[in-house]
Amino acid sequence: MDDQTYFVTDIPRREFFRKSLTGGLAIASSTALMNQFLSCRQAPMEQGEWSVDPALLQKTIARALTNGGEFAEVYVEHRISRDIRMEESKFKSAVFGISQGAGVRVIMGDRTGYAYTDELSEEKLLRAAEVASYVAQTTITTSPVDIKAENRPSYITVKLPLNEIADEKRLTVMQRADQAGLDYDRRIKMMMVNYYDEVRRRLIANSEGLLLSDELPLLFFIVQALGVGENTRHMSRERLSRHSGFEMFEEVTPEQVAQTAAREAVAMLSAKDAPAGKMDVVLQNGWGGVLVHEAVGHPLEADNIARKVGAFTGKMGQKVASELFTMVDDGSLPNFRGTTNFDDEGTQMRRNVLIDKGVLVKYMSDILSAKQLNIERTGNGRRESFRHIPIPRMTNTFIENGSDNVEDIVASTKKGLYVTSLSGGSVNPIDGVFNFTCREAYLIEDGKKTTPVKGATLIGSCMDIIQNIDAVADDLAFGPGICGKGQVAEVTAGQPTVRVRGLVVGGSRA
Repeated sequence: MDDQTYFVTDIPRREFFRKSLTGGLAIASSTALMNQFLSCRQAPMEQGEWSVDPALLQKTIARALTNGGEFAEVYVEHRISRDIRMEESKFKSAVFGISQGAGVRVIMGDRTGYAYTDELSEEKLLRAAEVASYVAQTTITTSPVDIKAENRPSYITVKLPLNEIADEKRLTVMQRADQAGLDYDRRIKMMMVNYYDEVRRRLIANSEGLLLSDELPLLFFIVQALGVGENTRHMSRERLSRHSGFEMFEEVTPEQVAQTAAREAVAMLSAKDAPAGKMDVVLQNGWGGVLVHEAVGHPLEADNIARKVGAFTGKMGQKVASELFTMVDDGSLPNFRGTTNFDDEGTQMRRNVLIDKGVLVKYMSDILSAKQLNIERTGNGRRESFRHIPIPRMTNTFIENGSDNVEDIVASTKKGLYVTSLSGGSVNPIDGVFNFTCREAYLIEDGKKTTPVKGATLIGSCMDIIQNIDAVADDLAFGPGICGKGQVAEVTAGQPTVRVRGLVVGGSRA
């Protein structure tokens, strides 16, 4: 089924809500579908309305192995989503999406055949299996094991299901955030609020006899605040995201999210140009972990290692970092944005220690890279949708707690940079070289955090960071994000407050 979308532009809240309920602005394949989708209390979709008969799944797997092959898989997905945007206290747009389809994969050696269909009919599934099977063309055959449904533990709990939430409540949390940001300080001139939720249902069957299904709710709430001062302005951002029900907004209120964004926007209005050069850098706990996500996490994904291009290729069992540094990827943290019950290949999510007290002990793998490297499957096979093949991706990646005190870390730093939040960045997974923009940062002078600075960029390599960390606090915190690697994936990055000695900082002040 093709995506069904609904757009509106710049209309008052009351009219927005009225028309969304009546379907007056809707475009859908059927009246019944839109009525179900936009009703105040949606009825959950029954399993049979989107799933595939196990007998057909078995037949599809067998067809995929017609030309040979070592492994075959069918991945079925159904997704309902809402994306609502508010700007300048007005609802600017909304997109309601429904998508459904299946992908069929065949693996033979290092080769992968993949085909997908938007229709779940027998004809289309078998045709996708035939197309995927062309990669095999071998006399090596595999007899598929009869699939059998399994029950797995769930790491996602829901108190207020998204399909039972009236649309008015979604608009209300956005309005609350907008008002809280504007009320924070007169220098906040504009708020932008983005609300996104989805319910994704997955079904996975493969030639090893696996048959799994689950339902994954996801919320993503982004608030931006524009602060305006005398000849200066700053746009801040705060994000909240979890695999959970609408109770997320009871645990962390929209006002809290907006006030955090507004605080940064006001604080950075007095920022001076950042100095440049090599200096000690203290990274605040939380989303600062995205730097290690990019600089260290991506080079530890096993597809890079299998191609022998990763910065950590051939270093298994070796000391690669400070003994204070332990890095973990854990897709089983309850309700986190990067958490699912099992990955998109059916491998159970779990805690994976990647670097233990400075020693490299594990790569993050999917089925293909695990086979290529003769290592275990770690539960990191992820895909953006049924239209994509799974590849090794991070889930919830973080630096483990240390034993240092935050105040002591800053006090013992004579001169340097204190980074509160990072913005855009990139990494070359071959050599681990990265650069990151600091969205909020302060000078450290004589052991004290002082003047806010703008235009600072962190530059270096993964080894620069992990080998020169000399202090790790005990205040581990996390932040949600979007990871791009040809495909989009939901992730969480985290870290305690850490200090890196001698990191290169690019600044706007010579």
